[in-house]
Amino acid sequence: MNKKLLIIGFVWPEPKSSAAGSRMMQLIEVFQSENYQITFASPCAKSDNAFNLESIGILQAAIELNNSSFDGFVKGLNPDVVLFDRFMMEEQFGWRVVEHCPNALRLLDTEDLHGLRKGRQQAFKDGKPFDTTYLFNDTAKREIASIYRCDLSLIISEAEMDILKNDFKVDESLLFYLPFMLDKISDEAIKSLLEFEDRSHFVTIGNFLHAPNYNAVLYLKETIWPLIRKQLPEVNLKIYGAYASQKVNQLHNEKEGFLIMGFTEDASEVMQQAKICLAPVRFGAGLKGKLVDAMQNGTPCITSTVGAEGMFGDIETNGFVEDSPQEFANKALLLYENKNLWNEKQANGFSIINTRFWKAAHQNKFLISIEETVQQLNEKRLNNFTGQMLQHHTLQSTKFMSKWIEEKNKN
Repeated sequence: MNKKLLIIGFVWPEPKSSAAGSRMMQLIEVFQSENYQITFASPCAKSDNAFNLESIGILQAAIELNNSSFDGFVKGLNPDVVLFDRFMMEEQFGWRVVEHCPNALRLLDTEDLHGLRKGRQQAFKDGKPFDTTYLFNDTAKREIASIYRCDLSLIISEAEMDILKNDFKVDESLLFYLPFMLDKISDEAIKSLLEFEDRSHFVTIGNFLHAPNYNAVLYLKETIWPLIRKQLPEVNLKIYGAYASQKVNQLHNEKEGFLIMGFTEDASEVMQQAKICLAPVRFGAGLKGKLVDAMQNGTPCITSTVGAEGMFGDIETNGFVEDSPQEFANKALLLYENKNLWNEKQANGFSIINTRFWKAAHQNKFLISIEETVQQLNEKRLNNFTGQMLQHHTLQSTKFMSKWIEEKNKN
C-alpha cells in the first residue's frame, strides 16, 4: 500500500512566479519518485498562476484556519508524512496533526529563514550592521520553536545551517540540508544556447511581492543602472516578475532604458537572450532563484554578498560579487564587453549547477534521511525535550486561542 503524504501549503505552488514555487514542485517530485499518494492542502486562495496539481495526479484540498473541520480531514486522511510549507503552517495546523495523527512524521520546509530575512531587512532600514540583536527577533523565535516541534526541518542553504547550529544552537539531528534539486545541464543543452555575440542587454527577474526583489529593482533604478547606462547608452535593462504593482510599473522609463516587462511565462527564454543578469540584493535569505535561472541558461551574473550566500560553495562564481554600487557597475561593464571573461564565467555557472545542485544526489540523501527518521522516530522525539516542551505549551496556548477564534467566528 502506498504511503501517504499531506503537504500543508502556505500558498498554492506557482513555479513560474517564484523560487518557492519551484522548490515545492521539486519536493513533490521526490515523493512521487517513491510512489507516495500526495494530497496538497492550503488555506490560501488560488491565483491564476497556480500550478494544476491534479494534472500530475495530486489530490487538492481547501482547508480553513482556526476551524475544527481540519481535524476530521487529517484524521480521515491519516498521512504517514506531513510536510509543512513554512513555519506559519506548522503553527496553525501542527498541533492538530499531533492530536489526530501522532505517529505521522512531521517535516518542515523553511523555504528560507524568515527570521533572518526579517532581521536583515530591519537592520537595512535602520542603516545599521546586521548582528544577533537583529537576528534574535520575534519571527525567529516563532520559527525556531517550529523547527523544534518538527521531526526534521529542510534547510535550503549551508549558510542558514551554520546560523541555526552556531547562533541558535539547534541540534544538527533536527536539520537537513536540502538545496534546489536540478537536472544536470548536458553538453547538448549548452551548445544550443545563444553565444556572447548573439545576446544583448541586461536582465533581472523576481516576484515583486517579495520585498528584497522590489528593493533591488529600486536600487538598480536609483543608483546602479545610471552608472551602467552612462557608459552603454544603447543598452537596456529588462525587469521581469510576477505581481508588478503600480509603484513598480511607474519605474518604467524607455528613455533611460529601464524597462518593466512584467510577468513572463518562460523565464528561461528571457534569460537566454540577455547577456548579463543583475541581482543587487541588499537583504533576504535562502537561495536566489534568479541566479539559478541565470546559471541554467548560461547568463553570467553580478550579485551582492547577500545574493551570493549559499550559492557557489568553493566553486568560482558565475560572475562577480560586489556590494559597492560603483564596483557593481564596473564589473557589469567589464563582463558585458569581454567575451573571454564572459565565457569563463558562464562555464562556472554550469559547473555550479551540475556539482552543487544535482538532483539525483540530493534526492537520494533526502529519502535515506526520511527513512532513518521514520525508523528512529520515538527515540528521536524522546531526545528532543525542547520540542516536547514547546509542543506542550503550543497545545495549551495555540489550541485554545484557535478554538476561541473559531467560536468567535460563529457569531
